[in-house]
Amino acid sequence: MWSCVVSNETDDTSNLQLCQNLSLILSIFTLIYLIVCFPIGLCYNALLLVVNLYNKVSMTMPDVYFVNIAIAGLVLNIIAPIQLLGPAYTQWAVWDFNNEVYITLLILFNISSLVIMYSTTLLSLDYYIECALPRTYMSSVYNTKHVCGFIWGGAVLTSFSSLLFYVCNHVSTKIIECSKMQNKEAADAIMVFIGYVVPAIAVFYAFVLILRIRKESTPLDQESGRLDPSVHRLLLASVSIQFVLWTPYYAILLVHTFYGMQGKHFYGQHAKTYYFLKDLSELLAFSSSFAMPLMYRHMNRNFSQKLSRLLKKLHGGSNQGCSHERSVVQQVVT
Repeated sequence: MWSCVVSNETDDTSNLQLCQNLSLILSIFTLIYLIVCFPIGLCYNALLLVVNLYNKVSMTMPDVYFVNIAIAGLVLNIIAPIQLLGPAYTQWAVWDFNNEVYITLLILFNISSLVIMYSTTLLSLDYYIECALPRTYMSSVYNTKHVCGFIWGGAVLTSFSSLLFYVCNHVSTKIIECSKMQNKEAADAIMVFIGYVVPAIAVFYAFVLILRIRKESTPLDQESGRLDPSVHRLLLASVSIQFVLWTPYYAILLVHTFYGMQGKHFYGQHAKTYYFLKDLSELLAFSSSFAMPLMYRHMNRNFSQKLSRLLKKLHGGSNQGCSHERSVVQQVVT
């Protein structure tokens, strides 16, 4: 949790009071996330994954992307407690910038964020293809599964370039070749451009195409092979929530990159405000692993039926953890 370790003896009473107030606010938000959002997000991500994998035959193109997002969400769920309970300025050794554990978790976080953003982006593009050219199988489940494989591979390769900067910052005194790769801001700049700017442009372009084709009445509007209209609402909601929750994180990353490249640093009250906004943005980013599966659960019409079949198959053996789902499904089916 955020604390006032950054304060020093020169801070006046007003600065110390501001630091304490920001610390209290962020600590409350963190506790709410860890007590409420974290277990629910973990449960629903696992539920989304298991239910769809059990019903592979009935999976649609959007389901594959949401399964992909759920896997990345589980990774974020694993990282979240370590990140939120032990940032660098609490002097916790596990989260020291020069520690290998920190670097590993940071790379996992970057990979997960890239998978989430690009899965959402490609979902919007594939949805346009499905609307424009139904029954062409260009956005089929088979093709989407291979695309998701490329997403994970591309995320790993993209994060590898950032990994070089972080590693060289750690071992620059030992390896001469790393002398020109000590700039952490360069790694952050890569993540901002590839992880946010490119997906934002692609999503904007996809939405323009979707709105254009939905305004034009065509004989294909009555095509039975089209996706359920609820998918459009799910797409709009998922893309909107993803960018709302991830934009503050990338904005703070961009600010840090800009000031770092100019050799500037935050001091006094500006430093306290910056660290508060930085950790609040990370908390919002972690919240995407809670919001996405919950939204999918309530907006996907077929999910309750799939869950009901799974529960009948297990004969009530999965009552632990997500036991409340059984009563909810029974009400829906009734």
